[in-house]
Amino acid sequence: MFSWASKDGRRKKDPELFQTVSDGLRRLYRNKLLPLEDAYRFHDFHSPALEDADFDNKPMVLLVGQYSTGKTTFIRHLMEQDFPGMRIGPEPTTDSFIAVMYGEQEGVVPGNALVVDPKKPFRKLNAFGNAFLNRFMCAQMPNPVLESISIIDTPGILSGEKQRISRGYDFAAVLEWFAERVDRIILLFDAHKLDISDEFSEVIRALKNHEDKMRVVLNKADQIETQQLMRVYGALMWSLGKIVNTPEVVRVYIGSFWAQPLLVPDNRKLFEAEEQDLFRDIQGLPRNAALRKLNDLIKRARLAKVTARRRAARLRPLAGVVPACLTPPLSLSPPQVHAYIISSLKKEMPNVFGKDNKKKDLIANLGEIYLKIEKEHQISPGDFPNLKKMQELLATQDFSKFQSLKPKLMEAVEDMLANDIARLMTLVRQEEAAMPSQAVKGGAFEGTMNGPFGHGYGEGAGEGIDEIEWVVGRDKPNYDEIFYTLSPVNGKVSGASAKREMVKSKLPNTVLGKIWKLADVDKDGFLDDEEFALANHLIKVKLEGHELPADLPPHLVPPSKRGTAQ
Repeated sequence: MFSWASKDGRRKKDPELFQTVSDGLRRLYRNKLLPLEDAYRFHDFHSPALEDADFDNKPMVLLVGQYSTGKTTFIRHLMEQDFPGMRIGPEPTTDSFIAVMYGEQEGVVPGNALVVDPKKPFRKLNAFGNAFLNRFMCAQMPNPVLESISIIDTPGILSGEKQRISRGYDFAAVLEWFAERVDRIILLFDAHKLDISDEFSEVIRALKNHEDKMRVVLNKADQIETQQLMRVYGALMWSLGKIVNTPEVVRVYIGSFWAQPLLVPDNRKLFEAEEQDLFRDIQGLPRNAALRKLNDLIKRARLAKVTARRRAARLRPLAGVVPACLTPPLSLSPPQVHAYIISSLKKEMPNVFGKDNKKKDLIANLGEIYLKIEKEHQISPGDFPNLKKMQELLATQDFSKFQSLKPKLMEAVEDMLANDIARLMTLVRQEEAAMPSQAVKGGAFEGTMNGPFGHGYGEGAGEGIDEIEWVVGRDKPNYDEIFYTLSPVNGKVSGASAKREMVKSKLPNTVLGKIWKLADVDKDGFLDDEEFALANHLIKVKLEGHELPADLPPHLVPPSKRGTAQ
């Protein structure tokens, strides 16, 4: 009756204290979310229960693509080393899921042994049976890249007649299981075959709730000319747009991710830039791992809540008025649909006779119940589980074993989302600040970090970095002609005079202001002939499409200012 009284009592309790984000997530899941999942058989409908290893494991990268798109080669390129069980060829060669992970000794752990290891986050995969486990293994090796991340290689997605041959296990369901737990999903496409088979379409749809983790790689792009590449890129985006039904454009990285010479080197700079962008994305995974796990726990709680409320919404239009303590206030997060659906079905079931017929009616009318819940609670249609899949799962369930609604379980999840998550967010930022340099190292990630083969080395503001002569001096005679037309006083031009010349570049004031700050080396508010030449050189750098440096590089400091620059 007085639901506010219990809420105030909760607020007066001392908040839980967590040592680490992983510890906090584990305890919140065990104490507040897992009881709700168990009560309403969430694991039978959506996702297996989480274990300690799910909170402690390293970030994982899942590679998905049709056969011969370069998934295994991509892994080898990242690590710059072969891994146990690796097979590369033009036809389907990787017929297994291979978890490439760090280990002191190189070797392979077969699937049946892997799923009983409590230190690995794969125990719940035993639900997919021996047909899958015989096609699952862990390749362990002491590689520096694997000290920070783990990589999941997958069988090539089949096309044409090949896809009609049954794998013996639910391939899309396995990928969906991994998608829920990994930090990044990389879809690889071959620039020579963009056809998206039926199985590939099914896989992409299975990943549709994880678009935030998804990246696309257009691989083997060095094998086609620039004009063809533009057409291929457009065709890929068009194909993806039909399957990934979101208004946002999926990030596509273009390149050739292996250590062989480029067949068509015309787009070398593009490939280098794309590779660096992708590498930075992967390197940031360890730093953002805690936040990703927190985000996934919130998504899981929302799904558990959404499923709960759906059932309650059925309870309302079908069974009359719901007590006030069961009515979620408008300020609450999205409805606990799963628990409400289950409790509503329980409420509608007769005590003795006609159970089978009533069960069939409820399943058949599930779509109408969804609509009633959507209107009653203003729930987004996207928060509801797939109707057909839910009907199939309900058909195998015993409705008499379903639980009635338990408000305390719902309130515990609400409290977790409203209060505990906010405290964990603060702890996430503290952990990030304590480990600012945490990133993937080793392998291909080291190849372009330093030295003359780093991306952009010797270009833009880096031009002339290795030269003895001042690089600006090449064009200084031309800049001097302009300089002396500005009537310098005591060998310097004022800011106003320099501005009249600099604005002719049509660059915005924000950019010109930064150029002025870099060029006025002695910070006296005037520019001498060398500083004026430097300003024009930086304008040229910007007009050619390069970024300006945050600080003036030593090789750009005018010769007369070296040793005195502030």
